[in-house]
Amino acid sequence: MAKNEKIIEGLQVIVTDLAQQADGHAIQSRIFASEGFSKLAEKYAEHAVEERGYVDKCIDRILDLGGEVKLEAKKEGPVYKDPVEWVKYDLQVSKDGLAWLATLVEESRTDYTTFDILKEYYQDEEEDMYWGEAQLELIECIGKQNWLLQQL
Repeated sequence: MAKNEKIIEGLQVIVTDLAQQADGHAIQSRIFASEGFSKLAEKYAEHAVEERGYVDKCIDRILDLGGEVKLEAKKEGPVYKDPVEWVKYDLQVSKDGLAWLATLVEESRTDYTTFDILKEYYQDEEEDMYWGEAQLELIECIGKQNWLLQQL
């Protein structure tokens, strides 16, 4: 398999999975808003928009590389009413995604345009992971109820 084919396949995985993740974050945002957690609602609404931006960049890059973009089926994802359980879940998604993404970033090292896109996306996901870890540490330190009050 040619190097571009591997990169195109990886970009397509991001397009499919990240579009699903963006939809999940938009849904969670609405759930948090309905529960009165306006800070979490805003964070995840913004996050969904940001993720859609990365989806667009990956689609454009697939096309630049001569690949064919696919609208693939997405698997069902979980929805949480409990914000703490959501943060735990989202943190694990970030950790798992970063492990996979690191190999694709390495694969693209000689394709500087793709590398820059993926490096930026990796850094954003890493920041999300650190945020999730910090929130769980804060919850442990100040307690769930106090943390939830901060999210109003």
